[in-house]
Amino acid sequence: MKPKPYFVDSAAGLRVCGCAVLISIASACLAQQMQQDYPNKAIRIIVPYAPGGSTTFTSRLVGQRLTEAWGQQVIIDNRPGANTIIGTHLAVKATPDGYTLLYIGSALPGNHTLTKTPYDALKDIAPVATVSSYENLLVVTLSLPASNLKEFIALAKAKPGQLNFASSSAGGSTHLAPELLNNIAGIKTQHVPYKGGGPAVTDVIGGQVQFMMSPPINVVGQIKNGRLRAIAISGSSRIAALPQVPTFTEAGLPGVELTSWQGIGAPTGVPKAILDKVAAEISTLLAAPGTKDKLEVQGFSPFFNNPEQTAKLLRADVIKYAKIIKDANITSQ
Repeated sequence: MKPKPYFVDSAAGLRVCGCAVLISIASACLAQQMQQDYPNKAIRIIVPYAPGGSTTFTSRLVGQRLTEAWGQQVIIDNRPGANTIIGTHLAVKATPDGYTLLYIGSALPGNHTLTKTPYDALKDIAPVATVSSYENLLVVTLSLPASNLKEFIALAKAKPGQLNFASSSAGGSTHLAPELLNNIAGIKTQHVPYKGGGPAVTDVIGGQVQFMMSPPINVVGQIKNGRLRAIAISGSSRIAALPQVPTFTEAGLPGVELTSWQGIGAPTGVPKAILDKVAAEISTLLAAPGTKDKLEVQGFSPFFNNPEQTAKLLRADVIKYAKIIKDANITSQ
């Protein structure tokens, strides 16, 4: 049997092309309408850390701004556990409509290398914006006989493996900054992970662990009240909240550099128009008079990146953290 001749129906082709154009226009209009209508109900920001840590202050600052700008309540929902995986997974599974957002930080790129997670940090989370950056501050319990970095390193060398450090999460900056310190200083200390910065700091104060490298906000008050001793801070310059504390370079140990950041993400699939609208409000917040002072007094710096820039930053941190994890021979705990 001869095959039937193949004919091209040009009119039908034009109709298909016309439909495609109409669909494209309709999609663009729908996206614009979604941006204009958003939000029309309460928004939840899932914070995968325990209350009381550094994310508490900055996430509430963001929540307050969005609530005031849009007239819709923004709920800060702390969901700690499993090294931030529980809260992060909960957010990733949410409907991608912009009404569930995720507070992200240094545990996200660390976990990508260190732990098998039920989500892919680079595929399942849509970065929205960064909010703040901060350095990591070395603090010790008052009973530790070290008042400066030289004495701390000498003590750690004299007692290899006997000094313990707390972290707010395995794989985050409070874990990897001390591991970087171990590597550069040639010392060996032991990691004790906690579910958040608050409980970690409490045990350093109590002497259950000997030291921590913490976001300044978690420890500034305790240092000023004489309950913790500050030794040194990462970064290229001292911070306004603790001008008396030297940088690691000033204290004689260059190379301890691990600037951290916090920001907002969303489940992949949220329309870009909505991501851009949230990012624009965060940009407005960080540019507002008084925001810089509110952040700096707690040891933060305003730090804004749009969705594309935040995605690039996250990818770079995955590479940077993976190197620290490899160099320190860190395995999942």
